[in-house]
Amino acid sequence: MRVKAQLNANSGTYLLVLRADTKAAVQIGRWGVLNIQPGYYLYVGSAFGPGGVPARVARHCREAKSKHWHIDYLREAATIKSIWYSQSGNRLEHRWAQALAKWSATEPVQGFGCSDCSCRAHLFYAKRAPAKAGLCDILGCKVKAWSCDRTA
Repeated sequence: MRVKAQLNANSGTYLLVLRADTKAAVQIGRWGVLNIQPGYYLYVGSAFGPGGVPARVARHCREAKSKHWHIDYLREAATIKSIWYSQSGNRLEHRWAQALAKWSATEPVQGFGCSDCSCRAHLFYAKRAPAKAGLCDILGCKVKAWSCDRTA
């Protein structure tokens, strides 16, 4: 799979919007079992290493990969519907996670994706797909969007 939009290799912060269509119980590495409900999952991440946001998101879009992060396990049961990102150069990951934790449209998945920080969660459940405009209001910044190309 490849990313549709051409991005520069700048570092930044991204939000994966995933959809789960059925209930499932997924073992998330050593973290534990995640009981997935039909709906949407929003995962906040950052990419400040080689290749920046495009490289990290392209990895998330691939179906065949080794499991390194909690999100890699969830990807087996949920499909990426869109990806929203900021390449501002500022580390926004924790600010975005804190904003989503306070948003009434989402429920934090306690401890998911945040084993290396003090955030409550980096994964959030929503019954409905979030609108980009509403999400920008919650995050307090503009984001750009693209999606995984499933025809490649």
